[in-house]
Amino acid sequence: MAAAMIFQVLSVAFGLLLSLERVHGWGDAHATYYGGSDAQGTNNGACGYTNVFSMGYGTMTTAVSSPLFNNGKVCGACFQIRCSGDSACYSNVITVTATNLCPQGSYGGWCDSPKIHFDLSQPAFSQIANVVAGHVSLQYQKVNCARTGGIRFYVQGHTYFIQVLVYNVAGAGDVTAVSIKGSNTGWISMAYSWGQNWQTGTVLDGQALSIMVTASDGRTVTSNNVAGSSWQYGQTFEGSQF
Repeated sequence: MAAAMIFQVLSVAFGLLLSLERVHGWGDAHATYYGGSDAQGTNNGACGYTNVFSMGYGTMTTAVSSPLFNNGKVCGACFQIRCSGDSACYSNVITVTATNLCPQGSYGGWCDSPKIHFDLSQPAFSQIANVVAGHVSLQYQKVNCARTGGIRFYVQGHTYFIQVLVYNVAGAGDVTAVSIKGSNTGWISMAYSWGQNWQTGTVLDGQALSIMVTASDGRTVTSNNVAGSSWQYGQTFEGSQF
């Protein structure tokens, strides 16, 4: 009887440990860095962000290898990272935003699939390890993003082609669906283009625009009449936020 009770207690404890590990969510990866000590050279890239500094992402950014990049769908997501098992490691835990792709065939082969790799901005790398190391092992987990202000929509294109860059998304950070509505139309699902660019061929000139964004956690936020009827291509509009 006593042995059975001990076995039951151990089984429950082991189950709780596994549950905690799943909730904790840490995975193993590696990290290098690119750009200068001021993060110059990291301010644009495969996510479509024209300037991560002016767009609110700052210098705590990273390029990620293809398995994480997911053809651009991860753009805007936040990852908590910590250096692990290297003598160059510091004890800091930091949060970075995915803003670029570290492509197949990059120097050293660290970004070659199926490797999980973070090519950090130098300022980010310097917070978790001595930059002299150049490369370290790390642990990572996806976390919610904190952003200032509303979601931003950068509208590009021409009459028969509208492309909207969606950025500064709080919460999950990465976007899985975007719909747009003119003041004279119903909701139109936008096609995924690249990075965090979404597009449609519907003519919406001269109409007030509303935009609906769905994040990877399934939540949706609608920015009604985010752009008035006199909007122009090349303008950025600020909407609602998660």
